Amino acid sequence: MRVLITGITGFVGSHLAEYILENHPGVEIFGIRRWRSRMENIEHLLGKINVLECNLVDASSVKALVADVKPNKIFHLAAQSFVPSSWNAPAESLSTNIIGQLNIFEAMRESKLHDCWIQIACSSEEYGMVYPDETPIKETNPLRPLSPYAVSKVGQDYLAYQYFMSYGIKAVRTRGFNHTGPRRGEVFVCSNFCKQAVDVEKNKKPPVIHVGNLEAERDFTDVRDMVHGYWLSLEKCEPGEVYNICTGDAISIQELLNMVLAGTKLQIDVKEDPSRLRPSDVPLLRGDYSKFNKATGWKPTIPFQKTLNDIMDYWRARM
Repeated sequence: MRVLITGITGFVGSHLAEYILENHPGVEIFGIRRWRSRMENIEHLLGKINVLECNLVDASSVKALVADVKPNKIFHLAAQSFVPSSWNAPAESLSTNIIGQLNIFEAMRESKLHDCWIQIACSSEEYGMVYPDETPIKETNPLRPLSPYAVSKVGQDYLAYQYFMSYGIKAVRTRGFNHTGPRRGEVFVCSNFCKQAVDVEKNKKPPVIHVGNLEAERDFTDVRDMVHGYWLSLEKCEPGEVYNICTGDAISIQELLNMVLAGTKLQIDVKEDPSRLRPSDVPLLRGDYSKFNKATGWKPTIPFQKTLNDIMDYWRARM
């Protein structure tokens, strides 16, 4: 079997490659990177995977790569994935996420990969403005996106549905809720708080953690559980369908901060940073993964406290 992972150098892509190598020997892994992609997340995997250079917004290079690899499964993880960046560069977010995916679908059509399955990593951010009586969020909940990033993921989501209905592309849409773990970029909240705490431990910054909106509530899944779910989505789910992947529990960013502070023995102050506040923020994301559980048997296995401990240890080792 030949598997293609877009965004293999990223946080989730690197964990998915690890999962496949550890649990599915014999699978040949191909990964897409851009020429400027940083490689530290997959340095330990080099020699075990095939890393190819490709710009997903360049249709001709995507078609050439897909025709050459002829994958049996594609995990489409490459994206502009940081919500605040989408406010500053909305056009880039829309182009990267929607046009990049369109080019993959067209490459699959041109290469006649009729038996190839593709997982589309959609997002809980698509739900956007969720009202309290709509939780836990099911796949049938209205989509009310509140950021350019969220709009781009709605575009990816519905593009996958359209290509399944129009051309029979075997696309499975997974709406992953917040996921985190070791190697998560420091701009994301769990990793950011942990890195700030470790910086204080190492005397690299004053004993202050800067924060944004602490009232938002999020449903956090460990990335190692998430990539297991991604694999199962192409093993047991129905093409054209959409599935939430989450824990079913939500904690506030304030609770998250308290857990991080409890993980260090130092006295650390908290200060709000206005630059970390968004023009509009999603107040509550708590999902219902019962549809995905029924299809695959998947359920989260890694406690959130362990996830945070592993992120802290990751940053301690990096320092």
